Amino acid sequence: MDNHAKARLIRPWINDEERVTVDFVNEKNLNAQVTDCTGEVVSLALETAAPHMKQRVTLPLREIEVGEDRTHYTRDPDEPVRRVRLRLTVNVERPVGML
Repeated sequence: MDNHAKARLIRPWINDEERVTVDFVNEKNLNAQVTDCTGEVVSLALETAAPHMKQRVTLPLREIEVGEDRTHYTRDPDEPVRRVRLRLTVNVERPVGML
């Protein structure tokens, strides 16, 4: 899948109320919020162990595979419930550092 096709699938998930699942090489099943997506990169706010603190990362789309997470559903109360959510598989280790 090329970068533009990935971006088309990711952009609808830019929503403060929705979460996506992110798998890195060294960490799996992380909750994240998509904050931006261009034809080249996606920006995420990853949940951390510290409540109300997010790790913000920007990743190149070439390092990402886009799929579905059928173990979670959507949560935006203003939208119809969907029984799957976006899963991003990142072919690198999770970046170190907070915020």
